[in-house]
Amino acid sequence: MRTKRTLREKIETRIARKRGDDVFLTREFRDLSGEDQVLRALRGLVREKRLVRLGYGVYGRAVVSRLSGEPILYSRSGFLGAARQALTKLGVTWEPTTAEQAYNEGRSTQIPVNPVVRVRGRFSRRLRDGSQELILER
Repeated sequence: MRTKRTLREKIETRIARKRGDDVFLTREFRDLSGEDQVLRALRGLVREKRLVRLGYGVYGRAVVSRLSGEPILYSRSGFLGAARQALTKLGVTWEPTTAEQAYNEGRSTQIPVNPVVRVRGRFSRRLRDGSQELILER
C-alpha cells in the first residue's frame, strides 16, 4: 500500500523536476494546497537550507557553503540571472541597462558590477540575496 506524500515532499519533487529553473514563485505551488500551507512548507525548506528567500513570494535554489555552512543561492548566472528570471516569471518587462549594453556592444570597457536592471512599468518589490540587492533603473 502506498503512503501519501506530504506537501513538502510534493514541493521538493516539483523543484527537482524543474532543472532549468533556479527561481520559484509561491504561485507555482498553489495547485498543491492552500497558500498558508505552501508558505509554511517553503519556510521549512528555507530553514533546512534547501531554498533561499529572495523576496516576497520569490525563492531560489540553495546549496550549503563549504566555508561558512550557510545557504547560498545556486544559480549558474549568479544573482543577476536569478533576479531576471524572477522578473520574467512575475510578468515584469525588463531590459539591460545602458551601461551593460555599452559593454556588450564594445563601446565601453567598464564591467557593470552591481546587479541593475531597467524595468518598464510598475514594480516595487525588493529582490535580495544576502547583501546583494537588485537595483531598479527606470
